[in-house]
Amino acid sequence: MTTIPELKADVLVAIDAIKALPEVQQGLQLCLDEEPFAMQEQCTICEIPAPTFKEEVRGKYLAGLMKAYGLEDVHLDEIGNCVGLLRGTDKGPVIAVGAHMDTVFPEGTPIKVVQEGNIYRAPGIGDNCSGVRALLQTIRCFTKTGVRPKGDIYFVATVGEEGNGDIRGSKWFNSHNHVDGFIACDNTDVGRILWAAIGSHRWRLSIDGKGGHSYAAFGQTPSAIHAMCRAGARIANIRPVDNPKTTYTIGTIKGGTSVNTIAPHCEVDVDIRSLDNDELLKLETQILGIFEEAVAEENAMWPVDDDKKFLTLTKTQIGDRPAGQRPHDCPVLQASRAAQKVLGIELTNYGASSTDANYPVSLGIPATCLSAGGVQKSCHTTDEYFIRQDIHLGPQMIFLTLLGLSGYKSVEPILPKRAS
Repeated sequence: MTTIPELKADVLVAIDAIKALPEVQQGLQLCLDEEPFAMQEQCTICEIPAPTFKEEVRGKYLAGLMKAYGLEDVHLDEIGNCVGLLRGTDKGPVIAVGAHMDTVFPEGTPIKVVQEGNIYRAPGIGDNCSGVRALLQTIRCFTKTGVRPKGDIYFVATVGEEGNGDIRGSKWFNSHNHVDGFIACDNTDVGRILWAAIGSHRWRLSIDGKGGHSYAAFGQTPSAIHAMCRAGARIANIRPVDNPKTTYTIGTIKGGTSVNTIAPHCEVDVDIRSLDNDELLKLETQILGIFEEAVAEENAMWPVDDDKKFLTLTKTQIGDRPAGQRPHDCPVLQASRAAQKVLGIELTNYGASSTDANYPVSLGIPATCLSAGGVQKSCHTTDEYFIRQDIHLGPQMIFLTLLGLSGYKSVEPILPKRAS
């Protein structure tokens, strides 16, 4: 987006007034003073393996920290999210702030943080151990200073954000708890605020048949690979709309048994994305229809005399991240931008991504994704590293945003309550 929408003056005044209060200043200073401790905490968390679907050990560790830092009702919910409550002083809006605790790295990946000055190297050290670190820093801003917002705040370390986890932790939490606003903490660039959620639908398409010898059975049985090639060739010619940006790719393909065998099986994984749910569904319908047509064409190509030799198509959805956009006057966006501004941080990326905020955004809940501070590099690789640089800014920004949304002392909540 080239033009940054207006930041409301009254929101900026409210956040600035909160920032000026002595106890809030104490909380902001705490983020700076505790940088070494917070960085060590980030390293400790990183060395507790948490592959997607296997986050329990890390979750239990974080539950212990949340209890030690003074949250109430700390527990692992039915799906494994680590949840703690900071109770508000009044009946203000209920807000959740979450950071995913899973990583993309499979079980058994060696994880040992290696420090080189202000650089820390380890798989997952940035994505998303930095987000979890910022979550814990924000908790201490409240509990160590005695600052209490008007509404309840849930702090959530979510499971299953990465890959085939399909943001299942966020989906579960937001489906089973009433919140008036949601903030995800992911990425490290504090100049970034997300106003839109990129939706993605992922499908595994499997074509199966009887197969046979490449010479002896030729013309008597259709090929699963040939059918898949028919589909792929047509899909490769699709030109989706540019606005809203909508994309697709056939990401993987597997099939066949040998060079001299008519393939009995072939499967592909397809990724379809858009900023708009309607465009996402439209492209999805088109692509799935092409696979159906390709199988029918391959079956019709040969004079098959046995129904058991016909190819069949199996469609399995393996990912569903809904898309959505929040209006630019959305309270969560406005409060986040005001907090960013009063901290002297430039808004350099007002954009879209795919995070735990996707699900609440798709439900119409005011939501965004903020960042943890520092700099993460080479994410999703074993060469990942994190640069300790201004790691206080992420939790400071989240702290001020939460206070503005919830309301504090004489400042009324920026975030309205939703209907139950």
